[in-house]
Amino acid sequence: MAAESITNRKALRDYHILDRYEAGIELKGSEVKSIRAGKANISDAFARIENGEAFLYNADIQPYERASHEIPDAKRVRKLLLHRQEIDKLYGETQVKGCALVVLKLYWKSGKLKAELGVAQGKEARDKRADLKKRVVDRETAREVARFNRRHGT
Repeated sequence: MAAESITNRKALRDYHILDRYEAGIELKGSEVKSIRAGKANISDAFARIENGEAFLYNADIQPYERASHEIPDAKRVRKLLLHRQEIDKLYGETQVKGCALVVLKLYWKSGKLKAELGVAQGKEARDKRADLKKRVVDRETAREVARFNRRHGT
């Protein structure tokens, strides 16, 4: 089972996403095979700008079972590949209080693994409740529309 993309649903629940960026990831060979097999978890992953470079933290990529020699640590720090202007812009945006750089998705593009980064601001409990209420209202509205369409043959 090949994983087309790995999403971080927890990030969309806990944060308001202000801006999105695409970054490459520097990986070891066996990590690529492991991600293709769907053995990655990014629910707690975040990025940080340090010394003019971007790094990915807490991305859990399990070791590939059939790796022959080098088996990297599952939660090692990985370098993100971005242009200098993007790194500088991200550094400025993350210096604002309450903003973080979270990983939203890992996906394949032209045979290379990309990470979608989001400049995020934390949601408060009332924001989460408002989202839940909106979702319930939308679901009930869709049910009523479907029920109406079934009765009236539309």
